[in-house]
Amino acid sequence: MSPISRTTRAALGASVVALTMVVATACGPDNDPAGAQTAAPTAAVTSTDKPGAAPIKLPSLDELKKWKFEDWEKFAQQNVITPAVKGYWDLQKILKAKPSKPGPGNQPSAQPTAQPTGSAPAQPTAQPPADNGNDPLPKLVEMKPLPHPFAKNLHVNGKLFFQDGNQEYVCSGTVVSDPANPGKSNLVWTASHCLHGGKGGKSHTNIVFAPAFNSSGALSGGKQASLAQAEPYGEWGAVAGIISPTWAGEADAEYGGAWSQYDFGIIKVANPDGSNKSLEEVVGGSVPVWFNAPRDQITAVSSYGYPAGKPFDGMELDRCEAGKPVRHTIDPSRPAMLTIGCNGTGGDSGGGWFAMKDGKQVLVSDTSIGGNDNTWEAGPYLDDVAQHALEYISKKAK
Repeated sequence: MSPISRTTRAALGASVVALTMVVATACGPDNDPAGAQTAAPTAAVTSTDKPGAAPIKLPSLDELKKWKFEDWEKFAQQNVITPAVKGYWDLQKILKAKPSKPGPGNQPSAQPTAQPTGSAPAQPTAQPPADNGNDPLPKLVEMKPLPHPFAKNLHVNGKLFFQDGNQEYVCSGTVVSDPANPGKSNLVWTASHCLHGGKGGKSHTNIVFAPAFNSSGALSGGKQASLAQAEPYGEWGAVAGIISPTWAGEADAEYGGAWSQYDFGIIKVANPDGSNKSLEEVVGGSVPVWFNAPRDQITAVSSYGYPAGKPFDGMELDRCEAGKPVRHTIDPSRPAMLTIGCNGTGGDSGGGWFAMKDGKQVLVSDTSIGGNDNTWEAGPYLDDVAQHALEYISKKAK
């Protein structure tokens, strides 16, 4: 869950085109007033996908809010992802894929620095005052597997597989509503670290989403099954995406630093059968995203994911029925992360955090980092930066 909770999977069909991974942490709508200018950049992000390409400058968070559609386009061009090789993924590769094991963190926080569950112990650091955005840790809630077969409304959850170098990894993801294509969304919400290697890194490859993975329980308890039995809807390959520029410009993927406060990402996927039927239509629904949610109105959170680190095996969709999230801050100049007591492990990164709004289920965050002792997890607070990122990829998806 933090700088990386992964394990990969599956093949893109031949119809999948090159995936452009836009970096998105504090964007701005493309209909900002004419004349709005991006101020001088405060950091630089150099493309590793295009040798010799001019580096893209990373503005401050306030400056990113003024980005226009064209700015996002330029950023996307620096992060082109090639389609997965058809037939590359088989069940054995999937089952052998492992969560990553990042090293210790070194950023100050109210607790020892957050990092992906299952990694080496972090070194404790100075404790800032609570008014810097940190609350006492919440009570631990254990993740519990969902009964098989999954209820139809839970089919929006799935496993996200990708390749980083020569290693396959796994994350989790959620089908979210597409504002530009109501009822026909092909968008999946996850974490930036599930899509990109961070500062100086590349976009991951062979990215696919398997909704309702193992809903039937065919692979539960060490049972043998076919790939088709494990994936009721097949593997939906990524064809476009957007990540947080803060992640791409700052993140050391081995650590849980301030970049985790903007650790979100979105991909657009394609139907594996080559048809135009959308992911939302196939799985039977999508989850709206609640941006800038008043913290006092997020009274309870249910987090979902496929934890793969011990004691979990990555085969089950698990849920933490947590209470009201508390605050976790690494950089007080950025929105405090939502934090819940949960014992998830590597592999549930990117999994959706659901809350209720007006009697309906909505997404308010995704799993980003976790405590060294596997007693808590934190996800980014989804502000206007995340909202503009969704608006961008939504328009690109039309």
